[in-house]
Amino acid sequence: MECRKRTRASESDGPSVRRSSGGTAIGSDGSDGDKEGDCLQGTSDTFSGSGTLVWRSWLPCVTMTTGLVMAVVLAVAQAWCVNAIHENLLWFSQLTEVEREISFRTECGLYYSYYKQMLQAPSVQEGLLELIHDNLTESRRTINLLQRMNIYQEVFLSVLYRSLPIKAVYVIALYLTAWLLSGSWLAGALAGVWYILNRVDTTRVEFTISLRENWSLPFLALQVAAITCYLRPQLTSLQQKVMVWLMFVTTFCFCLTWQFNQFILLVQALIIYSLDCVDLLTTSQVTTLYLVQVSGLLSVWLLQFCNSMILGSLVLSFIVAALFVRHCQADLKVGGLLVRLSKILLHSVLVFLLTFIINYLTKKALQVRSDEHIFKFIKSKFAFRPTRDFDASLYLCEEAFGLLPLDTLERLADTLLLYPYIPTLLLLSGTLAIAALKNLSRSEGGSEEKDGAAEAFRPDVAYNLLHTLLYGLVAFSTMRMKYIWTGHMCAVAAHGVCSAELWTLLLRALRCNSRILLRIVRYAVPLLVIGFLYFKFWPKLMNELSELREFYDPDTVELMTWISTKTPKQAVFAGSMQLLAGIKLCTGRVLTNHPHYEDKDLRDRTRQVYQVYARRSPEDVHEILRAAGADYVVLENSICYERRHRRGCRLRDLLDLANGHIMDGPGENDPDLAPAQHPRFCEAVQTDGAAYAALFTRTFQNKTFHVYRLKKKRRKTPRSLSESAAAP
Repeated sequence: MECRKRTRASESDGPSVRRSSGGTAIGSDGSDGDKEGDCLQGTSDTFSGSGTLVWRSWLPCVTMTTGLVMAVVLAVAQAWCVNAIHENLLWFSQLTEVEREISFRTECGLYYSYYKQMLQAPSVQEGLLELIHDNLTESRRTINLLQRMNIYQEVFLSVLYRSLPIKAVYVIALYLTAWLLSGSWLAGALAGVWYILNRVDTTRVEFTISLRENWSLPFLALQVAAITCYLRPQLTSLQQKVMVWLMFVTTFCFCLTWQFNQFILLVQALIIYSLDCVDLLTTSQVTTLYLVQVSGLLSVWLLQFCNSMILGSLVLSFIVAALFVRHCQADLKVGGLLVRLSKILLHSVLVFLLTFIINYLTKKALQVRSDEHIFKFIKSKFAFRPTRDFDASLYLCEEAFGLLPLDTLERLADTLLLYPYIPTLLLLSGTLAIAALKNLSRSEGGSEEKDGAAEAFRPDVAYNLLHTLLYGLVAFSTMRMKYIWTGHMCAVAAHGVCSAELWTLLLRALRCNSRILLRIVRYAVPLLVIGFLYFKFWPKLMNELSELREFYDPDTVELMTWISTKTPKQAVFAGSMQLLAGIKLCTGRVLTNHPHYEDKDLRDRTRQVYQVYARRSPEDVHEILRAAGADYVVLENSICYERRHRRGCRLRDLLDLANGHIMDGPGENDPDLAPAQHPRFCEAVQTDGAAYAALFTRTFQNKTFHVYRLKKKRRKTPRSLSESAAAP
């Protein structure tokens, strides 16, 4: 018998070819020609004579094959590692069905319930109809889940009835991006190793398997790899068409699997816009990249039954504004440096002004309010003053939506990831600034645009540089967004270690530049880094994989078992969003609210249901719950007597502030807050006072949960009304 700790569940070696000013073809490794790149470009040199020349003709293809095999090995290693850690953490294979389902916390349980629902349906068609006409997720409402939520991945998996190694796709995408940037598959290997070793900061898949971002970020990484390849110089017409289709497919899959896709694509559109302003992309490239984003979003809009939130997204408004103003401002790329800078300033003002006008009119016309809580959160976060808005405060008070902790940088430095990343960032940023100034200083655009941009700075490198810079800023402002940044950070750091261009600049500065030394340094340094990481972290990784734990949450198991066996199948339950998601998965009961927060009516209902943790009279709470259709309400001691958050961020504090009441405990209160006239409901109902017992009956309790059944209010008869009127 294994002894386990019980843990409570918690929350293309082919460098690009460019022409030097002297007209000599040079590869990204600084050598003449493109011998390693021939295999990628689909061409090969014909050698006759010695065996050495024949071997050199095969070397690029051998190198590429080795690189691709290494990509698959790292992807499989990552998938195996994640699976082993998840198994060791929960002993998942030995859990009962209800324990497995409880381990899917918060919204993960909600999404998994739809996969389970599809499997239990008599047929795929009937399962789809149940999702399109769902009346279990929100009581007294019939909603189209395929329109409201991004759950097509659950539909596809239920049809396939197997799991896809989606995180392995992420590693392969990072591997290819680093390989394309640096021209060496060693960079891809190093990026994959860094991603695995920094998995605490690069992924949450071990703990939140069905979270939307765990599905979407691999597709985002594939899209970045496709964009990187598309922006490489000297692609053939066929290769460009293939890349455009790859960009569309990956953008579509990314948008389909995450409801926050519009905000990620907005940052990406700003990157494209910035590169266009400084002449690092051609007009054709800019238009293509914009249209790929628009096509992906509109395709998802159709699949989600014309979801108005997509049409009201900022990124669509921005792209329309950018293309329109660019078409109208035909002389944008003509003039000297100061003239160009002034035109860019005016151009940007017009674009952003038109963006907000289009977005405002679209949302007014379509009555889009699904995403307003996100803008409230952003406004409150950067307003540097407290807010009483309940929806914004729910996000602001969660650690995941706070600033990036400094210990994240310490962990990244411990794996050596941060040390090459920062110099690479600084060197590339300086080079990009110089290239941008040179481009803006040219008095004419036109035919020089593409060649000048290619000579000054590679557009694929420029895109990835701005990608890591902007998403890095997003990660520092909101910790949960770090998973977009840290994965790509591995590719950029690996590019810095293996890039021929960067090593050439460094060796020239040291006055010891030579082709032989460049090759030695370029391959020796990444091998030394990988060797160091192996000796330092391999024992730690093996210890972590051998540490055995066990899922342990008897109170929740008891609650779910009681609900499944002691309540009607059509019973409606009210409670916290996180718990109700588990109730739906484990018991199939009807809910009043749930964690998918992208709906205005649902947010209003959730705020009302949460009044069970506020200071409200039993009559008010009973009326609110009845209006939501609830038959039972589940109260949690961990919320009612919460100590995890500081004062002002506990759920009961947020409700007090929203209701205009002073908060519990010592501390200051705003002068306009008043004492409540009633005790806190979740505490007072447990005393079984007459006023509470008349409306609520306790049906279940343990150390963590209390379940109350709502009684029907007695209507007063004419006789009782006359008696009460005659009473003194």
